[in-house]
Amino acid sequence: MLFPAALLQYPQIDPVALQLGPLQVRWYGLAYVSGFLLAYGWLRVMVRRGMLRLTMAQLADLVGWLVVGVVIGGRAGWWLFYHRSIPGWPEPWYEPLAVWHGGMSFHGGLLGVLAVMFLWSRRQRVRPANLMDCAALVAPVGLFFGRLANFINGELVGRPTSLPWAMIFPNDPLPRHPSQLYEAFLEGPLLLGVLWLLWRTMPLVRRRNGVIASLFLLFYGLFRFMVEFTRQPDPQLGFIAFGWLTMGQLLSLAIALAGAVMAILAARHQEQPPAANATAAS
Repeated sequence: MLFPAALLQYPQIDPVALQLGPLQVRWYGLAYVSGFLLAYGWLRVMVRRGMLRLTMAQLADLVGWLVVGVVIGGRAGWWLFYHRSIPGWPEPWYEPLAVWHGGMSFHGGLLGVLAVMFLWSRRQRVRPANLMDCAALVAPVGLFFGRLANFINGELVGRPTSLPWAMIFPNDPLPRHPSQLYEAFLEGPLLLGVLWLLWRTMPLVRRRNGVIASLFLLFYGLFRFMVEFTRQPDPQLGFIAFGWLTMGQLLSLAIALAGAVMAILAARHQEQPPAANATAAS
């Protein structure tokens, strides 16, 4: 393959956004914080408008649970799906939860979020489907910021390409797909736009709790599966089957299939929608 000179130069942004003495504030951490804050603000609007059937106090408590689910699930999922220990190199017992060592998995974070939603909804005696729908409508915001942080860190780079928008990433002479930016667009604005368009234009989607959450899984799985063809396989795993299938694609196919099945089941389930003028106590 002949590689032209990259027309888009990697901007070489310092991963550390702010340093105060020994304290470092990294863009990756800011991405997580920004995503949670914006999602929380949007969910508060949904509570006021009656879309999310919670009180403001319940919402604040739920968001705390979700943060724990994302962080613990994301790290544990990375260790379970992507981690490979080095022979002869002992690891501490807490390695699956050592978020400060780096390594987070969306699929693990998703499982963590679903787990805490079901646990929290049982404690509060509320129906989880409505929670999942509203969370799905705001989740692409956090995914967008997370992928931008991956780009800033120069991690999860794309495969070599001869396309004119190829980039030269740090410590790598080959022009590569800026796959982090592809994912940021697909998992952020595009996914957000698709979900909100379906919610606003299709009465069936609004009347059936769980449909939006199911469509989130379906479209995310499809988008991630496609973009993985431009993303460099994880070096510790490589291709896991057929000479082209990656772990990310396998997991994404699984959640896309689960989303399709859940969407069919949710569409068949009749449930009264929330009142148009419903309000919740603050």
